[in-house]
Amino acid sequence: MIRLAIADDHQSLVDGIKLIIEPIEDIEVVATANNGKDLIELVKLKKPDVILTDIKMPLMDGYEVAEQVKSAWPKIKVIAFSMFDDQHAINKMKTAGAKAYLLKNSPLETIKNVIYKVHEGESYFEEQSIKPIKRVSKEMNFTKLTKTEREILELIAQGKSTREIAEIRGSAESTVDKHRKNMMRKLNLNGKGELVKYAYGVRYEL
Repeated sequence: MIRLAIADDHQSLVDGIKLIIEPIEDIEVVATANNGKDLIELVKLKKPDVILTDIKMPLMDGYEVAEQVKSAWPKIKVIAFSMFDDQHAINKMKTAGAKAYLLKNSPLETIKNVIYKVHEGESYFEEQSIKPIKRVSKEMNFTKLTKTEREILELIAQGKSTREIAEIRGSAESTVDKHRKNMMRKLNLNGKGELVKYAYGVRYEL
């Protein structure tokens, strides 16, 4: 069993990753945190095998997390999880001790395989791992979504809450909720959890 810790300053993104990881029988989410400082405290207690961490977080960022983990617990593997395919950030995380770098819109299969790889002692910095995926799966009914719905889906994939999406778009929270419901209907999804899974797992372009 691979013990996994997840850290991101957006709780909805953490919840979404947990939703897509938990059905995998040999990976267990043992800790979650919204900043690097809390993550380090949880690592002391839970001793995960692998850490999936955002780079930009309050109190302590992903670079410092990777450095501290490398120094104190060299057997624990760190995977950087980011929205940006920035070569400078990739190199910096490598230097800090991260074993892989993934984009947040990577497919579930990629996330799962990278967790396995780093747990087995491999690294994952291949070119394909740092390029955004921009192909649409028509079978997933993505093309039924309006431009506004696709933009909101992008924000959901970034871990934004309904309130944050409403603020970004300058609309009411009830309007965002209405778009969520419309997307769930068009995509034949049941509940917000499945919509979050879809946002993180589907290959989309905006």
